[in-house]
Order: sequence, then structure tokens, then C-alpha cells
Amino acid sequence: MRLFPFGLVLLLATLGIGSPAAADVYERVLDNGLKVLVKPDRRAPIVTSQVWYKVGSSYEPGGITGVSHVLEHMMFKGTENLEPGEFSQIIAENGGDENAFTGTDYTAYFQTLAADRLPVSFELEAERMRRLTLPEEEFLKELEVVKEERRLRTDDDPQSLTYEQFQAVAYQASPYRNPIIGWPSDLEAMQVDDLRAWYRKWYAPNNATVVVVGDVDPETVFALAEQHFGPLEAEPVAAPKPRAEPEQRGERRLVVQAPAKEPYLIMGYKVPVLANAEEGWEPYALEMLASVLDGGASARFSRELVRGERIAASAGAGYNAFTRLPGLFRLSGVPASGRSVDDLEAALLAQLERVRTELVAEDELERIRTQLIAGKVYERDSIFYQAMQLGQLETVGLGWELVDSYVDALSAVTPEQIRSVARDYLVPEVRTVARLEPQPLDGADGGQRRADNRNNNATGALAHAR
Repeated sequence: MRLFPFGLVLLLATLGIGSPAAADVYERVLDNGLKVLVKPDRRAPIVTSQVWYKVGSSYEPGGITGVSHVLEHMMFKGTENLEPGEFSQIIAENGGDENAFTGTDYTAYFQTLAADRLPVSFELEAERMRRLTLPEEEFLKELEVVKEERRLRTDDDPQSLTYEQFQAVAYQASPYRNPIIGWPSDLEAMQVDDLRAWYRKWYAPNNATVVVVGDVDPETVFALAEQHFGPLEAEPVAAPKPRAEPEQRGERRLVVQAPAKEPYLIMGYKVPVLANAEEGWEPYALEMLASVLDGGASARFSRELVRGERIAASAGAGYNAFTRLPGLFRLSGVPASGRSVDDLEAALLAQLERVRTELVAEDELERIRTQLIAGKVYERDSIFYQAMQLGQLETVGLGWELVDSYVDALSAVTPEQIRSVARDYLVPEVRTVARLEPQPLDGADGGQRRADNRNNNATGALAHAR
């Protein structure tokens, strides 16, 4: 039996994690196939309402990449009963906030309002679920917005550009090789009819989940869902064809040349996720491994490579277990002044070799575990992130029930399991390495925008900032 540190036990108890009353989620499926999840949280008289569609960039065939994201933009541009922009205006008039985001495996829309305004959210979301008009003049304007978004977030950001090229080389068949925002040529060729066909194919109640978290009564929410979404007709929704990634049989390398102030390195290894892992504990061990390497100021990369040996100006590790298809375990970094990319790559590989050969010490693992789990617990303190967890897990096919076991699974990871996944999966044969080779800058700043936007692809979502 593995024991929580006393401080973590106190934290879990304080926030009600593990208490059945605190974790209650109520589920109902309407006759048209719409799934509704409700989690009461009565700490404040507000509610977050989210609609998750099982479609994202990984569903897109060649030639129309970016269509899910462009359609997300157009969901605010008019329905049979709403003028362009009127959706957002009504939410604002009711004191609410709203937005949307597109990911590799989903597209989601959300509002946060006073709890008694939930009927407004449901009425508006039901309206645009089946009655979007997609006027061509609005489409042409919004397409230019998306093209400019791509220029700012990717083409003019050398690290994002490197990441995009890295993904395209790391994957050969998997649709994860395509950028969420779409390839430039596909955006240039996109027509409003592409969006109309995509909307008809995927935006149906039987392909969506409504998640509500906040100061609500579940039966009242279900009644509202029946009133507003119940009359919508289901549509035949075929599962996407499998696009399995073939076995990688050797390391892949690429160099990206772009105007930049400093070099950049990113490495990725093919690894399983919860949806396809042979052993259920492996994805949790990979997540703990990422935290051992890059779990805050006390983790190894920051402590040893940035502050200690001063090889890296920055270094990171990342992994996402909650995806529809197998993914990557990523390492990245920028070399410190006076150090080369070769130095940085050697240092990162040395850190991996260490976890492949040595067990993580119990006290180090306990510190990382406490920090990681505390972060997950604090996420549950937000009604928005509570809804996000439920919606994401349900939409990628893992089931919202995983929320209840996630913390326990992380807490059970052992040093032996961390070493095991490092040995089994972080091997050269399945590694892809990309280097940014800086080219001369054209202006004072060279167009190098180092916004956090470059992380959008890494986390699998593009926000529709409004």
C-alpha cells in the first residue's frame, strides 16, 4: 500500500477530493444521442457550460486541413435566427464570458455565466448546433483572419515553425502530423462549401457532449437540455477511418532554417497513451517521468541543466496521455549563451540515459508526486477546469469516469515503472530530432514573436481569442 504524504492527504481532504459527494457527476443521454454531464459545485452562484464535438484536426483528410478551426470561427458568424456577432452580444448582455477552441481530437465551445442564465447558453448553443448559415461573405473575411493568425503564430515564430515541421516528420501516416490551423495551401484553397459539408457531417447532437459544472440542480439541467437540445435530430456519424502510424525503424533528423535570434532543439519519442497502452500504468509512469525531468524549479532540467551546468537557457519535457491516437514524449530547449545545440542535445540525452539506468530516488519521486498531484487537485478548484477534464476525457473516448481514478493512478507510480517506460520507449529507433538553425534577422526584432502561442500545438488546442 502506497501512502500519501501527510501534507497531500490534508490538501485532498481540504478540497474534498475523494469524497463521493464532492465528485458526483450526473449523466443522461437524450433520445437524439446527446450526452449531458452535470457536476454540481455550489461554492459560487455561477456555472460553466461547455459543448464538446467529437471532431478536430485529426479527423481532417488531406486538402482541407484547418477546416475544423475555421468552422469554429464561423460558429460566431450567424444562424437562421442570429445575426453575425449576435451570439457573443447576447452572452455579454447577460454578464457572461464565452470562447471556443479547436484541438487535434475535439472542438469545444463554452460560456461562464450566473447560474440562473444557463437557459440562455443552452438556447444559443442549440441554435448553432443545427442552424448555422455560413454566409460566404463572412467566411471570406474570417478566412483572412485565420491566415493572419497562422502568420503570427507559426510563420513568424521560428520555434513554432520548427515544431510544425518536427510534427510533420515525426509522423508519417498519423493525422497528428498536420497543424491544427491548417497548411497554408489548404487555407488558400478552402471554400465555404468545405465548411458546410464538415458542419453537416460532424455537428449533430449524437456527436456532442454538453458539460455543465456549477451551482445547478442536475434534474433542472436535464430538463433544460431536453427543452433546447431534445428537438434536434440526430444524424448518421461514421467513425473516422483508422490512420495508424507505421512502425518507425530508425532515428529521423531535420534542420529548419528561419530568421531567429537563437537556436532551438526539439526531440520526440513514439510512446503509448491511455487509449492504446498495453499496460494501464505506463502512461501514468510517462507523465511522472516528464515531471521528474521538468516538474518545476526543483526538477532535474531546471536544477541541473539551467542553473547547475548552465548548458540550457531553457529546457522542457512534455507528454499528454489523454489523446485519441498514440503520441510523443517530447524534450526541447534553447542552449545557454556560449553553448551549442550539440551540447544541449548531449545533455538532454544524458538525462534520459540516467533515468533509463538508475531508479529515481524515493524522496525525489515523493516531492515530484506531491507537486504534480497538488497541481491536478488545484485544477479541480476551478469549475471551468472541472468541466474541461470531463469534456476532454469523454470526447477522446476514455470516459469521464477516469477523473475519479487519475490522482490515485499517479500516486501509485513506482521508480521501477518510471525506469521501465524509459527503457522501453525512449530509444533511438523511435526518435525524431529537429533543430532550428537561425538565419539573419530582417529587422530589429526579426519578426520573432515568442508568444506562448507556440505551445498551442504541443497541447493540442488553438483558442479562438475573442
